[in-house]
Amino acid sequence: MNEPMTVRFATEEDAPVVYRFIRKMAEYEKLEHEVDTSEEALRRSVFRERQAEVILGEVAGRPVGFALFFHNFSTFRGQRGLYLEDIFVDREFRGKGYGKTLFLHLVGLAARRKCRRMEWVALNWNAPAIAFYESLGAVRMEQWSIFRLTEERIRELSGKQ
Repeated sequence: MNEPMTVRFATEEDAPVVYRFIRKMAEYEKLEHEVDTSEEALRRSVFRERQAEVILGEVAGRPVGFALFFHNFSTFRGQRGLYLEDIFVDREFRGKGYGKTLFLHLVGLAARRKCRRMEWVALNWNAPAIAFYESLGAVRMEQWSIFRLTEERIRELSGKQ
């Protein structure tokens, strides 16, 4: 049987751990070149300015995974939702139910905070993640496309170059 995992909110002292998970996740997703943050930037934005929240999963006191999330808002529902930006479990701890534990912890948090929905994206090639989400009853939003303005384009469009 797997050792139980405890889940807790990350604190500013956990910034190095969170940053390390972000780097590992980027490597897994083949997106290392996209990481443009630092441990200090995380300290500021996540822990001091509280722009997002992080939970950590620990087994025998060792961090094995994390999830970073924030609240969004639905104009159609008239209430906030929970947006899962990232969830990741270290390779050696995958397949043991720890990712599901982290995810369900967030589901419980969304329910306690009276969120009307929970949303996230998955890379198209990440079949294990997609299968996992679908096994939980998540619905793929086929009618929606994701758009993004880069920092550079935001500056250009705003006239603040």
